[in-house]
Amino acid sequence: MLTTENVGVRFGERAVLDGVDLAVAEHEIVCVLGPSGSGKSTLLRAVAGLQPVHTGRVLLGGADQAGVPVHRRGVGLMFQDHQLFPQRDVAGNVAFGLRMHGVPRAEQALRVEELLELVGLPGAARRAVASLSGGEQQRVALARALAPRPRLLMLDEPLGQLDRGLRERLVGELRALFGRLGTTVLAVTHDQGEAFALADRVVVMRDGRIAQTGTPSEVWQRPADAFVARFLGFDNVVDAQVTGQAADTPWGKVPVPAGSPQGGRPLLVRPGGVRLAAPGEGLACVVDARAFRGDRVAVRLRPVDGAPPIEALCPLDAAPAEGAAVDAVFTEADVVVLERG
Repeated sequence: MLTTENVGVRFGERAVLDGVDLAVAEHEIVCVLGPSGSGKSTLLRAVAGLQPVHTGRVLLGGADQAGVPVHRRGVGLMFQDHQLFPQRDVAGNVAFGLRMHGVPRAEQALRVEELLELVGLPGAARRAVASLSGGEQQRVALARALAPRPRLLMLDEPLGQLDRGLRERLVGELRALFGRLGTTVLAVTHDQGEAFALADRVVVMRDGRIAQTGTPSEVWQRPADAFVARFLGFDNVVDAQVTGQAADTPWGKVPVPAGSPQGGRPLLVRPGGVRLAAPGEGLACVVDARAFRGDRVAVRLRPVDGAPPIEALCPLDAAPAEGAAVDAVFTEADVVVLERG
């Protein structure tokens, strides 16, 4: 459905996109993830035709889009701020693209009714935009983007202005809706939870390049390098020297899975792979801080020998108090030897 070949975009002397190769299959949901300034929104704009590309090509359905204006690319766009027309009611907003395509009024009305039912707003056609909640406005913006039946739907931080509880509920509804419609989606977000819940495939960007691509499970289980691991929220990343099934690290010897890459490489230990033990069983630490995370507690450990701090996850009823002396023991299954960045 979508292919970018060596796409580059420059703002003056700065390369905002640098040799981006990406393919999105028909009916696939791909989420582009990355920190601010990584180029993810610029990629979306380049695909839409809102941003000229300086190198490479954008192809939709195998056709080069060079010189093709935005309104002829057959893509739907939905932005973070929704950009609804305040002077139009809900039906007027949803039908906007249909009017621009010359769809007859009767067909417009049927399509608007169908879409409002799909997005969970039946009977809302005559409501004023100003009377809608943030979540309802998001649904109207989605219906408007879907109305002309775009071959590719592109979402730029679609849930960014909503509170976390509403985002978590709507992202599941969006995935189910796209599955029912067979919609091809390219979405941009900085929220990894949102991306991992929505996507069939995740693309992590860094400094205008793709750092890693894979299924949510692949990216989460095996981050490509230290940048991706830290971006996903893993703090237990240190330099190591891997030999066989052990690694020399600032935390001492750490077991690694069989078949791990050898030599000098970054090492990730997932917080769930740090077991707290009695003094004398592992690396001597002091509990520096605790933070509640649902049914578990994140514990920040300070090794007494001055090594980098370690994050561990504990059950609520087993979390030690701040200032407690504990030992850290590492579990091989939760250790990942990363590629050199």
